[in-house]
Amino acid sequence: MSNPLIRLAEAAAHWNNCPLPEEVDWQTRRTILDWFGSMLPGCLDGPGPALAKVLASGRGEGRAISYVDGSVGTSRHAALLNGVTSHTAEFDDIFRDGGYHPGSPTISAALAVAQDVGASGDAFRRAVIGGYEVGCRIAIALQPSHYRDWHITATVGTIGAAVSTAMLLGGTADTIAHAIAISTSFAGGHQENLQGLGNTKPLHCGHAAEAGVLAGLAATAGVTGSLDSLHAPHGYAAASSDTTGNWQAALDGLGEWTPITRMTFKNHGCCGHIFPTLDGVRTLQSQVGFQTDDIHSITVRGYGPTAAICNRMTVETARDARFSVQYCVGALLTIGRVRMEAFTPEALARDDIRAIMPKVVVVEDAEIAAAYPSRRMARLRVELTDGRVLDHFQETRKGDPDDPLTDEELVEKYDELAAVALGDQDREGLKQQVLFGTDLPMALTIAPRTA
Repeated sequence: MSNPLIRLAEAAAHWNNCPLPEEVDWQTRRTILDWFGSMLPGCLDGPGPALAKVLASGRGEGRAISYVDGSVGTSRHAALLNGVTSHTAEFDDIFRDGGYHPGSPTISAALAVAQDVGASGDAFRRAVIGGYEVGCRIAIALQPSHYRDWHITATVGTIGAAVSTAMLLGGTADTIAHAIAISTSFAGGHQENLQGLGNTKPLHCGHAAEAGVLAGLAATAGVTGSLDSLHAPHGYAAASSDTTGNWQAALDGLGEWTPITRMTFKNHGCCGHIFPTLDGVRTLQSQVGFQTDDIHSITVRGYGPTAAICNRMTVETARDARFSVQYCVGALLTIGRVRMEAFTPEALARDDIRAIMPKVVVVEDAEIAAAYPSRRMARLRVELTDGRVLDHFQETRKGDPDDPLTDEELVEKYDELAAVALGDQDREGLKQQVLFGTDLPMALTIAPRTA
């Protein structure tokens, strides 16, 4: 087997100078717009604002923007805060085949470094593509066993961020390779702080972004790592999964397709493992037209994480709610969709949502579990109070590459999320800059909308 780390570094370096296909450029712009939409609500809610205050003395000298407070400082400082804020509202993108959210750590790092060094918009987008290329393919190599104990966005995100950093700093394939090697020693974040109590999870992505920037800076300064760090018997794959990595699957199609063209953009503001259930319930309701009072029970048969992570009856916070099949089904049936309004204090206190939750049962289905992570499916059985039984097999998720959000749907999602933090002029200006501009996105005025 050829060295996967070397091959991935060479693939990333290729993106710095190759002709950029129109489809790849457009999908990258869509991805960056989705990152901004997902990031902006976290500037007002969650751990980001508090962290910005306690870390203010350490922002240092630089030109990278921390959007949560509008300050400028070092790329590491901005990457950390933007990584936290972009993973707070749980709207960030997904690479389905790796069960990985690349945008939060990778774009947070790439934008911070690009701003700090004054890179062009083109160089920034190319670094995002390269970071996604490496991170998403490593996620394939580690899954599904890695996810049993590790939060893959926290771990692999560190590597994607390192790649983007090294690319923006002018790194050769050799420099990028050492950035990958170094970053594998920084990559961490375990499942208890994803599944358990507390709100550490967004910090996973902030740490990944910052640590990735550190790895990229170190490699550019001449620090080296073991180039066998990914696949060696004591390397990262062996330490964090059941094998030394499925590198044949990870490298399949390298040079023929790139992961940023196969992203999932979230259509619901909750854990992606809940999406097939929500899409299936919506389909059944549109076909039959039942109301909440008509429901006797709903049985959800899903894959492993659907049951292990999202079978959650105890919901006290918005974070709990975003990881509860029961709550999200209740919100869908009462509010009509699972977006920002589903997780407000008012929504969390609604009796009609709570009344539906005990009617929802979640179990693992062996056949569906065997197809994970490349397929995300659910079998639903809805029993109505009049005796009717409705069965539905949901084979796709809205937003996945085989059922993607259109440009119009993606912009509508961005407009909704960005309106939480930006006025109309800033929101529209940012959208035009990201989708059609040539320069880097820069400072924004963050303020809650009053109307």
